[in-house]
Amino acid sequence: MLALSRQPGDATLSSGEMKMTSVTRQRRLPTPPPGILLRGSGNDALCLMERLEALGLASYTASAPLPKSSGTLFRLGDASARELAPEQDTTQLSDKLRLDPAGNAEDLEREILLALMLSPTGFEYPGYAALASAVNVRRNIVNAAHKTELAFDTTRAAERPSDCWTFSEECGFTLQPGKPLIEALRKATQPEVSGKIYAFSCYRATEYVILLGIAEELENCNPVLLERLQRQWETRAIKSGAFHEVFLIEYGSMDAPLPPKYYVPGDRLWFRNPDDQSSDIEGFEGSWVFYLGGGLFANFWKSHQPFTLSSKSLEIYHWRNGTYRDAEGNLKMDESVVEERVHASMSNPEEVQAILAQMMRLREPSGVYVAGGCIDTSREYPRSVCLHAPGLALPDA
Repeated sequence: MLALSRQPGDATLSSGEMKMTSVTRQRRLPTPPPGILLRGSGNDALCLMERLEALGLASYTASAPLPKSSGTLFRLGDASARELAPEQDTTQLSDKLRLDPAGNAEDLEREILLALMLSPTGFEYPGYAALASAVNVRRNIVNAAHKTELAFDTTRAAERPSDCWTFSEECGFTLQPGKPLIEALRKATQPEVSGKIYAFSCYRATEYVILLGIAEELENCNPVLLERLQRQWETRAIKSGAFHEVFLIEYGSMDAPLPPKYYVPGDRLWFRNPDDQSSDIEGFEGSWVFYLGGGLFANFWKSHQPFTLSSKSLEIYHWRNGTYRDAEGNLKMDESVVEERVHASMSNPEEVQAILAQMMRLREPSGVYVAGGCIDTSREYPRSVCLHAPGLALPDA
């Protein structure tokens, strides 16, 4: 189960409320043409082409200069797009090209670049350095998400390693004096580092993973901004809606939805619970995850068992069957029932297909529970942190 809980020091809005408010805050930017629009000099385009050739992707790529925009557009050729990602289904890329994004860093880079070139909305970069930095951040996020394992518990306060973090209601979880941000984030989210699993909501967990991915890139490309980030978290945590506003860009919308199976490794995304009753249970309004590549999505509670699109959809569908009322009449979730129902469904291919036919629909607007599925219309990714093209502006700490 991957759901959002309200805990002291953690998210104060439900996942649905968080999603709806984030959309209203979204900064509307001019939409570039589909694919990667690389601005800058001809040398920037040459650098990208050389990288695509080194990765064995040049033969799939179509590029063309766009004189009026003083840039070069890189996208997959039409035949390659139809072959590798029919209907812009990027979850097939690794299988089609026999990539191993979980075990091979260059394969993960290959899938990221291919998915970016398949984008229906377009990704624009001011130069090759900014693109390379953005790919690094996405790769860092995926690697951190693979290692992240947390406890889901709505009955106790959120936890952090006490040697790294301190908490106040006013400032949230902030760094202990002298503790580096990167080390503190790893210890809070990665049991292989800390030897312990800490309690989080999935929404806050995604913030920590994104922040870690950004900080690791800043360590290499923009140490001045990393120092500012360090000072920020020594003073006050940026979280919830403010985190979305400062660190993320959202693409796709209810009016212009992304294709249901279009994902770029490192994207943060939301699966909606389309069942009216079970979505009223605290923590089960929906589920925030990362796309890991290779058709897999992060599972913060069992990191060695990432979700596929099908298994995630089945889990959310069966939340309705795990719903019950306790002695006080409060709605609760029996996750053992959910596991049993998911296991039973997976042994019945016809039942799986019937469930997926419903769940793979795009979600409905907030408050509407009629015939929608769990698939969101948008995704989110970090703003640029490249030294020569920063897009991230921190508030005064």
